[in-house]
This record gives sequence, C-alpha cells and structure tokens, in this order.
Amino acid sequence: MKTRIILLASLFGLALTAPAQSLVGTWQVVEEKTCFDAQFTESETEKELKQDMGSTRSTVARVITFKKNGTGEEGIFSAGKKKGQDKTSFTYKLTGTDLKLLDKKSGIMTQQLVIDELTATTLRFHLAAKDCEIKTLTRIK
Repeated sequence: MKTRIILLASLFGLALTAPAQSLVGTWQVVEEKTCFDAQFTESETEKELKQDMGSTRSTVARVITFKKNGTGEEGIFSAGKKKGQDKTSFTYKLTGTDLKLLDKKSGIMTQQLVIDELTATTLRFHLAAKDCEIKTLTRIK
C-alpha cells in the first residue's frame, strides 16, 4: 500500500514536471471537416468514388507556422515550389486551450479557436462558435 502511494505520487510529480507540448513549429493541414460534412454520412459508393476522384488532385499543401514570439504565417505550397502563395501573417495568443488569431497590424481578433488535441505530431482544433468545424494538422518541422 505504501509503495503504491509513493509510486502514484512520483508519477504525479513526473506529469507536473514534464514539458507540455508546444504549438511552436510548422504544421500542415491534413483534414478539414465542415458542419455540412458532420451532418451527412457517406454511403459506401460515395466513399469509393471519393477515393478514386482524390487521385486526380494536384499536390497542394496548406501550411501554418507558429513562432515563439507570438507571430505566425499561413500559406499554400505547391509541389516542387519552395515559396508559398497567398501568405498571410498573423499574431496569436494561446491561453490554455483557447487560441486567438489576431490581425498583425490592428491586433483585432480574426478567429477564436479551441484546441482539442495537441501532441508532438498532431494539432486538432475547432472554431469556438462551431464545434462541428474541425481542422487536423500534422507537425512537419
């Protein structure tokens, strides 16, 4: 009994001292679900057709970078190109699971997000106003 208490106390202490996962880094959007997607379920035929149609898409990635100084950048990258297109700069403020994206010049909040999952490799969040709009990102840097 005493060893269990000591073991649990040491695990609890380890959990408190372990570094939290950081938002800082470069993330690629891998999945986006809209409220429309959440309302309807696909039939098996639709799933098969969707897989077949997906192979004809061009390779484009949406990338979001969060920097240590509270700034970030979002852009679209095409295969074989080093520079992104439609880059948008922003500032952000992270408080617990609340992530606010702010306009870089005016400081006005443009989006309020709620982080559902933040691990070393995955970032999943939804819009604060809409639980059904979910984005999943994977860390690339």
